[in-house]
Amino acid sequence: MKAAARREGGRPAGLGGWFSSPGKRSAGGRPSVPAPLLVPAVIAVAFLVLPLAGLVWRAPWGRLGPALAGADAVQALTLSLWTATVSTGVCIVIGVPLAWVLARARFPGRPLLRALVTLPLVLPPVVGGVALLLALGRTGFVGRYLDEWFGLTIPFSPLAVVLAETFVAMPFLVITVEGALRSADQGFEEAAATLGAGRMTIFRRVTLPLVAPSLAAGAVLCWARALGEFGATITFAGSFPGKTETMPIAVYYALENDPDAAIALSLVLLVVSITVLASLRERWIRGSVAQ
Repeated sequence: MKAAARREGGRPAGLGGWFSSPGKRSAGGRPSVPAPLLVPAVIAVAFLVLPLAGLVWRAPWGRLGPALAGADAVQALTLSLWTATVSTGVCIVIGVPLAWVLARARFPGRPLLRALVTLPLVLPPVVGGVALLLALGRTGFVGRYLDEWFGLTIPFSPLAVVLAETFVAMPFLVITVEGALRSADQGFEEAAATLGAGRMTIFRRVTLPLVAPSLAAGAVLCWARALGEFGATITFAGSFPGKTETMPIAVYYALENDPDAAIALSLVLLVVSITVLASLRERWIRGSVAQ
């Protein structure tokens, strides 16, 4: 058996059908991709890339500058950037402790809590906006008291934009960090505890550095999701230019009146998203997988 494993390059002979033999390796020494896997993979890439290529192909390059220089476009982009950033900060502050509870605590109903936390991933965003409106609106079961006691009206305000983005984006951070906490080596935390470190000290000085790559990756995904949020935002915050009209909402309305402007605004979102993901994803996600 050992000899057979050596002939298969160190892999069990029973898996030989999944790996190319040394004679079928590419020039770089890597196994070639089996055709039954390569063809669907190419189709998947084409399915994802062709719409983006169509967007670039139809872009009104000649009037791209004037379309983006308009006051509405600048205000929408500025609002989207700062609300997505604030939303990500909120998700980190309250989402990381939630991820720790889901990963480390033992209590009845934990599977149900995890299901509720991940529900926004599959819930239609517009339904999330309606739920936020019914909970935090002026007549909502929480919002009515905020209005009566503190004079705070949340819907159709920049705060509503942040809350809507936080609602739909937080599960990306929680799931990523929870997975890292589950797979992290707890020996370092146990060693710190034996040396007399308190729980919060262990969390700040040991746990967080251990999951830092996953935390960064989750924060990037969270920010990108918040930047592109539409359904919950327009339902809960409305679409007031300069106040609650984010870039996705601006794209939606521009598509009805000025398709070239909608394409130009879409290109901005595309460039921003690709830049953020390309600059951070490889560095941090590779570190999180190594854990």
